[in-house]
Amino acid sequence: MSRRGGDKYQAILEAAIRVMAEHGYHNTQVARIAREAGVAEGTIYLYFKNKEDLLLSIFREKMSEFIARVRAELALQPDPLAKLGALVRTHLLCLENDRHVARVVQVELRTDPAVREHVLEVLRSYFELIEGVVAEGIRQGVFAPDVNVRAARKVIFGALDEVSTSWVVSRRQYRLMELAEPVFRLLVRGLGGPACRAE
Repeated sequence: MSRRGGDKYQAILEAAIRVMAEHGYHNTQVARIAREAGVAEGTIYLYFKNKEDLLLSIFREKMSEFIARVRAELALQPDPLAKLGALVRTHLLCLENDRHVARVVQVELRTDPAVREHVLEVLRSYFELIEGVVAEGIRQGVFAPDVNVRAARKVIFGALDEVSTSWVVSRRQYRLMELAEPVFRLLVRGLGGPACRAE
């Protein structure tokens, strides 16, 4: 477990994000991260066990910030439909606003099988937020009563994850946020929401 906090810790994390995004996780050397962060290579090992621990720490830190932002956005919304829209927009906007983080989270994090189990642990609180929106929508009659909450969460997260990964690896330049409204409409239809019922 890494020591958390402090300027050097943050400098190392941010340097690692830039280096891993540009060179790939497997091609990234700890010495290169140290140079980018402006610290001695040995300093990194005061905060992180190894490169894998550093990668997981990036994910934990960024996911914690992301979940806090999603939670705050959801709290501002008046109903489940608005919450779903806010969730979609916030997910895509956070990634669009920091392409280096997007690259590390959507691509590099998945190149090491050893980290996958840890990633799922970190994602659980985000999954709970998504399930909360779906369950509230069912209770309020906004979404169809026969929607399976867990299946819906997998579909919602899967859709957002797929469009985000495609954007990161695409050679074509476009705004990820261009997909927010189309994805939202597809999800509402799949949940049996108002857009579906009106047709």
